Amino acid sequence: MILARCPISSLLQASSAKFGGDFNKLLSPLPLSRNNAVSSIVFPKCRCLKNDITEKPSKGFSVLASDIPWESGSTWSTMAFYIFNLHIPLGYGGLSIVAYILHQPVPDPQTQALSLLVFQILELCGALFLLSRTMKPEHDLVNFFKANKLPKERNWLLASALGFGVLTLLIVLTSLAADRLFGAKAASNPVVKEILLSSDISRTALAIVNCLIAPLLEETIYRGFLLTSLASTMNVQHAVVISSAIFSAAHFSVDNFLQLFIIGCVLGCSYCWSGNLSSSIAIHSLYNALILMITFLS
Repeated sequence: MILARCPISSLLQASSAKFGGDFNKLLSPLPLSRNNAVSSIVFPKCRCLKNDITEKPSKGFSVLASDIPWESGSTWSTMAFYIFNLHIPLGYGGLSIVAYILHQPVPDPQTQALSLLVFQILELCGALFLLSRTMKPEHDLVNFFKANKLPKERNWLLASALGFGVLTLLIVLTSLAADRLFGAKAASNPVVKEILLSSDISRTALAIVNCLIAPLLEETIYRGFLLTSLASTMNVQHAVVISSAIFSAAHFSVDNFLQLFIIGCVLGCSYCWSGNLSSSIAIHSLYNALILMITFLS
């Protein structure tokens, strides 16, 4: 889930709309003997090869490794399983389930906020379990989240600051263009605003969802898994574009598709450059926090 703005005076569809490494292969050992001259020549070459592989990701814009924790042929089947078995039922059907159980056509704002929190946690847990079960045997999810050792220039904090600044500028420009072409829309999402104004519990729950759980969930799926998998089989620019399009489409918002696509591209570029999911998670979280603040104060 990501909160955003379509025209400069409006928010993108917010959270309430969503209820309803690099491991080297083992080398085959050569038979050793006292006079085995071949082994003394081959083994130094293996060490040089390992060093080349280790240093290669730091060259160019992207530092993503080509050896990924998942089989490249299972990328789309895994994404389909996530979308149709976790994302849609929990992210978009959750509120309907709560309304049915409580026999209420529309639950009160606090119930909506707490329900969103519960279903987002369930979706995050399900996504992490799915990724861990589809990983290659020699990999584990904990090591996947660990950042590779990169030069200081690839600092994820720098990537986060630059990415957030660029993202904010792009969204403002596209919002101004949308206002000029299609006219200004409502200043804020009334449902989100109602939840924010209802109680401290509602505000806290909504903030946790949009600034913590949703960024962690979506960056893990769309950047950590999808973008990483695509970048191992194609040009990184194409991988960023495709993963951003899927990210935008998964929000089921035709009006906001373009801006969500731009957000996905910025997040994807930040991840590719830093090699650290922390950068895209930070940008995602800061942007959602900004939109929540604007909604609350508007």
